[in-house]
Amino acid sequence: MINIVDKWTHSSLILKIVIGLIIGAVLGILVPDWEIIGFPGEIFVSALKAIAPILVFVLVASAISKARSGIGSRFKTVIILYLFSTFLSAMVAIIASTMFPVTIHLSAASNATAPTGLGGVMSDMALMVFSNPVDLLAEGQYLGILFWSIVFGIALKMVASDTTKDVITDLADAVTLIVRGIIQFAPIGIMGLVFTSVSQSGIGIFTEYGQLILLLVGCIAFVAFVTDPIISAVALRRNPYPLVFTCLKESGITAFFSRSSAANIPVNMRLCERLGLDRDFFSISIPLGATINMEGAAITITVMTLAVCHTMGIHVPLPVTIILCIISTIGACGASGVAGGSLLLIPMACSLFGISADVAMQAVAVGFIIGVIQDSCETALNSAGDALFSATAEYHDRARRGEDMKFLGEFAK
Repeated sequence: MINIVDKWTHSSLILKIVIGLIIGAVLGILVPDWEIIGFPGEIFVSALKAIAPILVFVLVASAISKARSGIGSRFKTVIILYLFSTFLSAMVAIIASTMFPVTIHLSAASNATAPTGLGGVMSDMALMVFSNPVDLLAEGQYLGILFWSIVFGIALKMVASDTTKDVITDLADAVTLIVRGIIQFAPIGIMGLVFTSVSQSGIGIFTEYGQLILLLVGCIAFVAFVTDPIISAVALRRNPYPLVFTCLKESGITAFFSRSSAANIPVNMRLCERLGLDRDFFSISIPLGATINMEGAAITITVMTLAVCHTMGIHVPLPVTIILCIISTIGACGASGVAGGSLLLIPMACSLFGISADVAMQAVAVGFIIGVIQDSCETALNSAGDALFSATAEYHDRARRGEDMKFLGEFAK
């Protein structure tokens, strides 16, 4: 039994995930009624969601309490990268929607509630940040968790002894070990998730709303393979694609099936360790990215809003598109890091064009219909971008300091 476990843990995780993906898809087609096959996927995602809030809190608190001087520039760089890439993603969505206008059938109804404006999003974010920390941990509200963990870490840095700080670090190591154990079950979890998607949706989802899906996925693919690499290349001044493909392969795949940036935080933490990043840095930049690096969400909000405009015959002048980019960027930063978190912000963007909430919520309903594809691709882009820009920010800082950059050649291995 020990030998089997050892062989399992030391074999290629990506290869095991691919095998699980294929098995899940085949079973979803052959035996779609065997719902029990999808159960491991639910357990896997639930386990990641359960441990991720605790992981973020203890890692960030530990990193802050023992933070060294000299890494502040990295945080400034990664925040700029996150926000600029999200804004650029919205611009890509606008250009693509203008070149390939898509209309949707607005007849669905929805009872969900959504923010009525940008002020509502900002006030909701502020109220969430200053909520009870225990409630935030229980509910997995990462913006609030990040805030309180930073406060707690600063307090520890000011008053705690080295022994106490070591205890917090040991606690963080223990939680990290638990996370690594959960990730070892990723292939089985992916198999269950793929089975559920295939058995429930089949291939019919590719025909209805096909043009809208192609537009959304095309924008996401363009950002993943063109704009994000360009941003990284400008910062690093070297070929970014080995790093880009590594992040897409090791972070994007699991995020695609879990459909949750929050649940993929432990996966990104593991990836950053393999990339040799500073734990004091990535233990903060990764959960921060899961909160504000929402490129895919910005694309979804923009594309769906313009689809409603095209359906209703509303002309969108150039100055208004710039405002839409800003609204989509800020709104995306407030999107929840869970499946479908960006969809309820569509009415906020639609309000810019005087579109009623009733009509906009029908677009939200359409979003949920195609969510099995849209949200999976969106989350894969968001999560892979978290790792990509965390690595880019740190490597940029190292290059600026004149440190050895040979490790950049290790990405392709």
